[in-house]
Amino acid sequence: MNIDHIFIFTDDKGKIADDLVDFGLTEGSNRIHVGQGTTNRKFYFDNFFLEILWVHNPNEITSDKTKPMGLWQRAEYKTNRFSPFGLCIVNSEGSETIFNNAFKYQPDYFPQGMEIEIIKNEDQTDLPWTFRLPFKGQKKPENEPTKHKNDISVLTNAIFEYQSISENTFIENFKNHNQIQFAKSSRHWLNLIFDNGKQGKKQEFEKLKLTIEY
Repeated sequence: MNIDHIFIFTDDKGKIADDLVDFGLTEGSNRIHVGQGTTNRKFYFDNFFLEILWVHNPNEITSDKTKPMGLWQRAEYKTNRFSPFGLCIVNSEGSETIFNNAFKYQPDYFPQGMEIEIIKNEDQTDLPWTFRLPFKGQKKPENEPTKHKNDISVLTNAIFEYQSISENTFIENFKNHNQIQFAKSSRHWLNLIFDNGKQGKKQEFEKLKLTIEY
């Protein structure tokens, strides 16, 4: 299984993404998720993108259509202690098993019949909201900037720190997996390692609960 993208919920209307720009990342496109109540800022790399996500319409994210997928709970991470992270896995044969019993959501911004499959992890709230898009295979970022001032290029590892979970069935799907890993910790945190850390550098973004190694 490979990562398509990762989102991080924020509560400052995406202003924190300015810190990523100051760090040397080149910002890509952004979009409003029509009918879903969220919008974003994005940063693209050779094999993945990072999405800074926030709520722009509370009524939409808690509507009868949208609320059942549990995304609103991730947006309220500061009060309910859910993980603010979302993990999008590439839609491939290798990811079939994990999504066998997934919740299916039809977004207004996709054609009818193109559903997002979601593992809400409502009983394991320290773990990321996990999903895959209806499009098959890894998509190359067309018309998106992937060159960055700090020369970061390829995501090699994503390590999600979690505090406690009720069961480990979900994590077992990633046992011995190189790119996606989970580590028990005292906090919700995301560690992204680029280019196998060849530059020997590290930057923390406290408000994003994020460390970037490169």
